[in-house]
Amino acid sequence: MSLNIIVKKSNKISNFAKRYFNRLSEIFNNIDFQKLEKLEKLLLKTRNARANIFVFGNGGSAATASTMANDLGFDIIKKTKTKIPFKIFSLADNNPVITAISNDVGYENVLMNQLKIHHKKKDITIMISASGNSKNLIKATKWIKAKGGYVFSFLGFDGGILKKISNDYILVKSIKGEYGPVEDIHLMINHILAHWFQEKFNK
Repeated sequence: MSLNIIVKKSNKISNFAKRYFNRLSEIFNNIDFQKLEKLEKLLLKTRNARANIFVFGNGGSAATASTMANDLGFDIIKKTKTKIPFKIFSLADNNPVITAISNDVGYENVLMNQLKIHHKKKDITIMISASGNSKNLIKATKWIKAKGGYVFSFLGFDGGILKKISNDYILVKSIKGEYGPVEDIHLMINHILAHWFQEKFNK
């Protein structure tokens, strides 16, 4: 059931809120959790190799990228005994660089041009996109793959083009155009990872 219909069926915002959370639960339960297992192993492998994890998204997904960089980076160091950090960087956070690239060579190059500077062998990139069709993410993914690099994507709707060209992905299957639930669940996945690693690294 679409959110528009849920709103129409709700006479109070509290009723809508309950139905919204129920809708989130339905969507979340359809995730392929084996993909989460793969992501955990990938993150640990990258961490143990002392390689970088780059994360990027547009709009709400940029906010999730920033949160991931904090939660898996600084927060892990702060809350655990580990001596080996996740070297994770959000490439959505440097406004001077983003605006310079956008102005000079186009926003579709904003991620790829940063990766040309920073990306090294064994680094991985996490792309966050509800639609899976953002031109800057697609262009960067093709560049990474051509260099032999690895891309794991957080996707929504039907996965779009990124589903076809990423090495692997977590897909939040949902109604096309409803960004809220997709972005909510992407952020939840970040928090699941962060709390999981906090506990595991404290043992």
